Amino acid sequence: MKKNKNYKKIEIIFSGFGGQGILFAGNLFALAGVLAGYHATFLPVYGPEMRGGTCNCTTIISQHEIASPVVKEPDVLVLLNLPSYFKFMPRLKKNGIAILNLDLISEEVLREDASRYSAARFIRIPMNSLSESVGYPQLANMIAVGALWAVLKPFDKKYLEKALKEMLKEGKEHLFTPNVEALNSGIQYLANLSTPLRLSR
Repeated sequence: MKKNKNYKKIEIIFSGFGGQGILFAGNLFALAGVLAGYHATFLPVYGPEMRGGTCNCTTIISQHEIASPVVKEPDVLVLLNLPSYFKFMPRLKKNGIAILNLDLISEEVLREDASRYSAARFIRIPMNSLSESVGYPQLANMIAVGALWAVLKPFDKKYLEKALKEMLKEGKEHLFTPNVEALNSGIQYLANLSTPLRLSR
């Protein structure tokens, strides 16, 4: 099993508006984990919550078989909008990491919650702005995936690209390059931060 970091298990919740590519992001990270040699699960949420405008999914990658795809206290949250922040932040594991879309989750909200989530580690990224700056405003989800990979580095980045190729078949091949560019933009943004964060293993 080829990995950059020796994680035994990582539980992640992705959440945002329907149409932001949340399920694609969660599925992509799970598939990349499988290609890298991990066990992985991907559990999308369907039903009334999605019809109301917000959707979420859980992704688990593990060195061992996974008994259940359900995540109660995630190690990592990837949150692309404010309703997702309010819904899932209370569930974040102590000392967990929250990767937040700063374009839709304001600094003011984060300051108000600073004492409540003092043990959490926040990574704030202007995902919409970054995706627009690289010319693909609809790919904020890939900015988020790039940032997630840059924080965790549980496997070589090539597995994300292999997973993208697997998921962008049957007439969608032209979307591969834009997705990789957005992915790399998220990675580069984290690389430019003065104090990168890592999840405790």
